[in-house]
Amino acid sequence: MFKTLKNDLPASVVVFFVALPLCLGIALASGAPLFSGLIAGIIGGIVVGALSGSKIGVSGPAAGLAAIVFTAIQDLGYESFLVAVVLGGVIQLIFGLLKAGVIGYYFPSSVIKGMLTGIGIIIILKQIPHFFGMDKDPQGDFAFLQIDGENTFTELLKAINALISGNVSVGATVVALIAMVILLLWSNVLSKKGKFFQIVQGPLVAVAVGIIFYVLTLDTSLNISMDHLVAVPVPDDFDSFLGQFNFPEFGAITNPAIWVTAFTIALVASLETLLCVEATDKLDPHKNVTPTNKELFAQGTGNIISGLIGGLPITQVIVRSSANIQSGGRSKLSAIIHGFLLLISVILIPTLLNKIPLSVLAAILFIVGYKLAKPALFKKMYDLGWKQFIPFTVTVLGIVFIDLLYGIGLGLLVGIIVILLKSYQNSHFLHIQDKSNGKHRIKMDLAEEVTFFNKGAILKELDSLPRDTYLELDVTKTRYLDHDIIEILDDFAFKAKERNIDIKLISKRGIVENPPSFIEFFQLRPKSNISLS
Repeated sequence: MFKTLKNDLPASVVVFFVALPLCLGIALASGAPLFSGLIAGIIGGIVVGALSGSKIGVSGPAAGLAAIVFTAIQDLGYESFLVAVVLGGVIQLIFGLLKAGVIGYYFPSSVIKGMLTGIGIIIILKQIPHFFGMDKDPQGDFAFLQIDGENTFTELLKAINALISGNVSVGATVVALIAMVILLLWSNVLSKKGKFFQIVQGPLVAVAVGIIFYVLTLDTSLNISMDHLVAVPVPDDFDSFLGQFNFPEFGAITNPAIWVTAFTIALVASLETLLCVEATDKLDPHKNVTPTNKELFAQGTGNIISGLIGGLPITQVIVRSSANIQSGGRSKLSAIIHGFLLLISVILIPTLLNKIPLSVLAAILFIVGYKLAKPALFKKMYDLGWKQFIPFTVTVLGIVFIDLLYGIGLGLLVGIIVILLKSYQNSHFLHIQDKSNGKHRIKMDLAEEVTFFNKGAILKELDSLPRDTYLELDVTKTRYLDHDIIEILDDFAFKAKERNIDIKLISKRGIVENPPSFIEFFQLRPKSNISLS
């Protein structure tokens, strides 16, 4: 693991700067103490990072859980809510033991790519107001509808109107533009000039310039207001630092609402993690494969510890993970170091962190978002055909206009419909031959697997056969034949006599002319299926 330290250390610094405002923002959006988001980020980096089998995944508090957490805290109180977080972690351990991690493999590639692209677009849209110092909402609020009643596009329109009318925060905008120039110059030019520019990452330089800019412009027209700076809690002394920790009230464990919340957290956090694992493995240039059941065990352990000391629920998070990949992270060491950087910074330098302009961090996230949602990807998905493009597009639109889980759910639903349609179309092949001896000669080859999904298509073809037809029904390539299909064939055999249709059944068991009963031919009991392999 330490062989890749030269790659992981710079990447961990970038992930740290991306994670810091997100930890705080998600806590604020969840109605939880700000310090709880930092606890989750620290545990997600150090504990989950160490236990995880993922080399490039980074865990922490997730924006997708903010609405669930907000409601639970309002209903239960924070100390009782922490009990649900601990129990949710235990349930995740059980999921891991039950090998539930395989669920992540059943999401179509088009939906996973749509998830990455949708998140990239959301990052860009959400950071535009921060870039111009116009939005006071937490950066971790990635849902379309925001906590102040606004939505993504009304906030965006406000920023555009303010930009046109010249009412933006000039200082925040100037330093954001300076940061963007540094980031682009560093990645496209300087990083190719020498090892120094590869070890010292552009985001670190951009943040340092941002802090210097803020300090130098305090008494000028370019001054950046406190609302547009990072806001890490600053304790007065060690006792007040310890006072920021909360502990679960286990006396409330008998409350059924806590168990419902625990199961909801476990289910949603596990699903988000598994989807993120799939996505990060696709982004990984080295194509590492993450053991999903081990990941559930790591996440469950992290949530137990986070809940015990007052932290928010944890998942693997695509924003931090993609930032890690884009910055050259190679092993789990980058995630672990980022966790230690969070821990050290909130203890030793919280005052310095609170001098970082949010607009500088917005510039960093712009780059992350663009790399996730490159325009070329839309063309690539379009070129793959509508069966890939439609689920991809629906997923993107669902994430942008609703939220992450709804978008993925809609994309999956459309993907299933596409699969059913493909199954409907590919159940059989019909070959119409010349008419001879006064009869139409038609050959129907059934597919390798024919299920009840294909009932409609096969029934339609059989019913459309003209009178006086000679039908060759070939099932030699068919390995699985659903009982529902056999019943349709059996009914058709009865109707065929009335329409003067002769049937020739061709199978590996031999050739049968006008079989009186398909069910008897396949020697089936009622409601059973047949394997013809």
